[in-house]
Amino acid sequence: MIRLTLGEIAEIAGGRVVHAEPGLAVTGGVEYDSRKISPGGLFVAFEGERADGHEFAGGAVAAGAAAVLSTRDTGQPGVVVEEPLAALAALARVVVSRLGDLTVVGLTGSSGKTTTKDYIGQLLSRIGPTIAPAGSLNNELGFPYTVLQAGEGTRFLVLEMGARGAGHIRYLTEIARPSIGAVLNVGAAHIGEFGSVEGTARAKGELVEALPSDGVAVLNADDPLVAGMASRTRARVILTGESEISDLRASDVSLDDAGRASYTVHHEGRSAKVTLAVAGRHQVANTLAAAAVALSAGMEFDDLAAALGEVGIVSGRRMDVFTRPDGLTVIDDSYNANPSSTAAALHALAAMAGGRRTTAVLGYMAELGEHERSGHEEVGRLAAELGVDRVIVVSAEAAPIAAGARSADGWKGEALVVPDQAAAIEILAGDLDGGDVVLVKGSRYRTWDVVDALRPEEVRP
Repeated sequence: MIRLTLGEIAEIAGGRVVHAEPGLAVTGGVEYDSRKISPGGLFVAFEGERADGHEFAGGAVAAGAAAVLSTRDTGQPGVVVEEPLAALAALARVVVSRLGDLTVVGLTGSSGKTTTKDYIGQLLSRIGPTIAPAGSLNNELGFPYTVLQAGEGTRFLVLEMGARGAGHIRYLTEIARPSIGAVLNVGAAHIGEFGSVEGTARAKGELVEALPSDGVAVLNADDPLVAGMASRTRARVILTGESEISDLRASDVSLDDAGRASYTVHHEGRSAKVTLAVAGRHQVANTLAAAAVALSAGMEFDDLAAALGEVGIVSGRRMDVFTRPDGLTVIDDSYNANPSSTAAALHALAAMAGGRRTTAVLGYMAELGEHERSGHEEVGRLAAELGVDRVIVVSAEAAPIAAGARSADGWKGEALVVPDQAAAIEILAGDLDGGDVVLVKGSRYRTWDVVDALRPEEVRP
């Protein structure tokens, strides 16, 4: 974060300075985890369901924090405010306004946001100091927290934007207005909150509406709901995809035995061959979006192909493919799940099979609303149609996945429902072969234990 005095923080956040002179400066980062505090930093105390950050204020200061931002007097140097989230948002707005050479990049989509954010960060870091932290920091807390990591030397700030309703993305853009915005796709993620994919599209499009007239909107030409957002922005539009209408287009897509894509990228009459180091055909769309952002930010086309070939997985549990010493290949895509992202992971599993036995361990997909049953049945049916040999469904609430698999005509595989992750682990431990390929996918923590049990001990989280 840029240097701010407690007096400035209090004025910006509408708070009052306690146990310190207003001239005391915060020179380090902002943290809400006292274990991560840096010397001269600002510790933000939140009252949570399981822990109250105010109880850790003393420890944060002892660890080097210059001050505490809190809702009550902790007895430590700091600023007391009414609402910490609002205070962080206000501080983030000021930081962006004072960093005149900063380019803010925003991206959203129903799936692939975090992975694509990581790719953008890796590409932009080649042309200037970039902030794009690992993980899904895309909500009312994570967004301003990311902004506040920017400093005087930061050239690019890459911000992921999540939404569970109309107005959420608009609110985030009011904290830090992007000049480059990318919309990846519109699917059934959080459809329970949005009501329909059209409602999702209206909410996601708030990003391009916020772009300035001299900005750039990167839109997926292969997704009609995303391509249609071109009419909602004043910014210059770059369409990406495999469609002929794409400004940045991929052709001749192929996959190797490890499920990694190669393609030819075309832009303004020029072409180059790209060979990705990450698994999954859906990475073609993700890397095209990242490439369009990078080109808009100043990367030369001549440098693009090699740079795309070197991007890798940064945030955990997202298409992390590893092979154990016994030969078992595991696709860890367990961080989160919706029908679209699960379909992409299943296609990756099928592409990597190469005649080997395949198992998909699939968990419950949350926030599908009235589409819950059909969404689960859909991915089960797709698993069967792709020829997955075995589908292990974790928990009764996800049982429609098994029903969907069994409904596929001619499928000779096996679908079973187990009560919990421990039961899935027991089944896998009993009969996995070194040549098998296993995909693990589910909403958040619902399949994490399974993949951790498959991971070699020395590389477990």
